[in-house]
Amino acid sequence: MAGARSAATRLTHSSLFLLSRAAAAAATRRTNLPSSPRDYSKMASSVGGNGYSDVTRVLFCGHYWPASTIYTKEYLQNYPFIQVDEVGLEHVPDVIQNYHICVVKNKCIDSDIIAKATKMKIIMQYGVGLEGVDINAATEQKIKVARIPGSTTGNAIACAEMAIYLTLGVLRKQKEMDTAVIQKDLGLPVGETIFGKTILILGFGAIGMEIAKRLRPFGVKILATKRNWSSNTVSCDLDGLVDKKSGPEDMYELAREADIVITCMTLNNESVGIVDHKFLSALKKGSYLINIARGRLLDYTAVFNHLESGHLGGLGIDVAWTEPFDPEDPILKFPNVIITPHVAGITEYSYRTMAK
Repeated sequence: MAGARSAATRLTHSSLFLLSRAAAAAATRRTNLPSSPRDYSKMASSVGGNGYSDVTRVLFCGHYWPASTIYTKEYLQNYPFIQVDEVGLEHVPDVIQNYHICVVKNKCIDSDIIAKATKMKIIMQYGVGLEGVDINAATEQKIKVARIPGSTTGNAIACAEMAIYLTLGVLRKQKEMDTAVIQKDLGLPVGETIFGKTILILGFGAIGMEIAKRLRPFGVKILATKRNWSSNTVSCDLDGLVDKKSGPEDMYELAREADIVITCMTLNNESVGIVDHKFLSALKKGSYLINIARGRLLDYTAVFNHLESGHLGGLGIDVAWTEPFDPEDPILKFPNVIITPHVAGITEYSYRTMAK
């Protein structure tokens, strides 16, 4: 993945800004979505009602995370030479040849789809995760691949807040509290405090740093892993922020010290299933696991088995192994598991800033 990244054409923050101005596309009135791929194709290839023959067409993939499309359209409503369309995930391969910019969200853009994207100039993520894009295939087609750095939009801060929300939720036994309210009980359950805990942050990037900043006032010990701790990869002063740092090769040693693990690593071929039986077994009995990064970082079977045995004290996840996640999945039946619907980075501030 690192090689693919270096091979890809990169867009700097300033070039993205210039691009967004030049592309300031879209007669962005909200329109009724067609019901068939043929109708989508007609819509995408027609001039439309704006009277412009030279229109930049932007494709948002899928109807999940709807605020991304809504806010983008709002910012572009005075630019009638850009058209923003949102189509269902299953229709993307049928219409992508008509678009110049593709905002992928959770759509997998593989080499077959890229081969059809004959007009495409940019494949863009509304956020930071590009693991679903075949960057090498895009580069071969001279298509730029870009993301929006979380440190500049409020995304990293929003994710950090959600990590702490989930941490407190499992410590204070959110599900059991809900049950107590329904049963008109008082004084139950007896939760745990975060004070004095040792917390391991797996992946000390922009989100990891924001988590550490917010955890410090709770009176915790902070451990962290990062591939490269050189000064040019860390944008803050680590003194007083991280008590012990290391590379991924020492994650098992750090796991033995941790009461709580928060995963915010990048998903790639090396990190899929990295939180596995070996890692979970290294944790203290009763430790807690929080995941706000990608669901596939966690080995489902290992997590389930460690919850069932009681070795894992609780699980808080904003991302799942498949999305949307099955609400009837057995792992959600445990009283010490809480889940949120992939909203860690989604706040009014972060989403409007990303749209802009």
